[in-house]
Amino acid sequence: MLKNLFATHPIQASPHVDAGELPHDSLQGETSLKRVLTARHLITLGIGAVIGAGIFVITGQAAAEHAGPALVISFIVAGIACAFAGLCYAEFAAMIPVSGSAYAYSYATLGEIVAWFIGWNLVLEYLFAVATVAASWSGYFNECLSILGHWTGMSLRLPDYLSTAPLKFTDTHQIVQTGALVNVPAVLIVTALTLLCYRGITQSTFVNSVIVTIKVTVITLFLIFAFRYINPANWHPFIPPQEAPGRFGYSGIFRAAVLVFFAYVGFDAVSTAAGEAKNPQRDMPIGILGSLLICTVLYIAMALTLTGIAPYHLLGTPEPVATALNLYPQLTWLKAIVSFGALAGLSSVILVMLLGTSRIFFSMARDGLLPSRMGRVHASHRTPHVATIIAGVTAGVLAGLFPVSILGELVSMGTLLAFTTVCIGVLILRYTRPELPRSFRVPGGAPGVWFVSIFGALICLYLFWQSFRANWPLMLGWTTIGMLIYFFYGYAHSKLRKQNA
Repeated sequence: MLKNLFATHPIQASPHVDAGELPHDSLQGETSLKRVLTARHLITLGIGAVIGAGIFVITGQAAAEHAGPALVISFIVAGIACAFAGLCYAEFAAMIPVSGSAYAYSYATLGEIVAWFIGWNLVLEYLFAVATVAASWSGYFNECLSILGHWTGMSLRLPDYLSTAPLKFTDTHQIVQTGALVNVPAVLIVTALTLLCYRGITQSTFVNSVIVTIKVTVITLFLIFAFRYINPANWHPFIPPQEAPGRFGYSGIFRAAVLVFFAYVGFDAVSTAAGEAKNPQRDMPIGILGSLLICTVLYIAMALTLTGIAPYHLLGTPEPVATALNLYPQLTWLKAIVSFGALAGLSSVILVMLLGTSRIFFSMARDGLLPSRMGRVHASHRTPHVATIIAGVTAGVLAGLFPVSILGELVSMGTLLAFTTVCIGVLILRYTRPELPRSFRVPGGAPGVWFVSIFGALICLYLFWQSFRANWPLMLGWTTIGMLIYFFYGYAHSKLRKQNA
């Protein structure tokens, strides 16, 4: 049994691409995913996923609760970890261009049980990311309704019992009721974008490109016009005195780094689209590293500006950018633009994360670890339609019931574990399969890949531990559920185990 648990997925040459491709990406006689994405599409997918909740929501919460103005250091720490992981992702995505992301890479290097563990955490990452961002989308949606109501003289804002989560977690991880019914806007936006993902990858990427253009324009306008209102006094003390472990001080900087890590999951989502890229060997590294670079610069600029125009302790709201602009009546017009831009920006995050979730489900089902129906591809739309529906329904339920804060930390934890395995896996494959074509390599030769892989894994594990100490019951509970599913279903239906029997 132990041999089966750690059996690795074979990698073989494919007629569709020039590097190693897992055989299940295009099974003979079955409809396959459509390879239509270019480097531009992949970069916009990355920006679409990365620029959203991190700028419009998590930035304010991380500053108000953990780091203060030193949030910029948190972004730099998280960005360094992402840069190391991004280089490893780029090598893997060009070498194994399939729709499985870190799950597929782990299957090829560390074995089935590790792949399942990572895949299950990717499900956590993407599903909870959709739910987290949808809950934030609801907050900005109500803000936009308030603005429209002010313009029209009507009361359009939804009551709290229809626009907030009915459940919340206490500090002791108890679930209590808030008195609300359901977060209706969050459920509706997830439903709408699930239908778009069902319709096709071409339509989804077109809508994403339009939204990315809008939100980058809005962010640029905010940075330009808010710059003149920066008050350097808001940056003092730059590192607020520590009040408790993880709350300000240096420990708060690293705790905030874990939280803002959520903002960077977008480049991981790019790798889930490898099975739909036209030229993955060339375009996947461009999409992953290009989107990561652009977004890191924007995040740092946004963190400095936001904490510069408003005291950090005021930013712990579901719409911190709008909250900061409320302090400046002369920027009311900009507040309206930012609120509508945030609404669009968060929509693209939900869209890309839903795409990523369905592709993870699809890949795991093709390996037999999940029910085979989830691995089906729609005959005309060429999308994993069953997996898309399941992902959308699950994310909609989570978004309608749970609040932003706890979901965001769990997403970061799942992301960090995935990044760790990718960093380790790329090093292992350099020595176990050195003959595989690699159109992109972690730079620096053997010393470079050792440094990037080991250092990247250590940073990710350190950041994971910071959050795990506070959320270990939830993380262990999620892992236990996943392992029960694997041993009661996945192990028995594994196609690789049957082949090796």
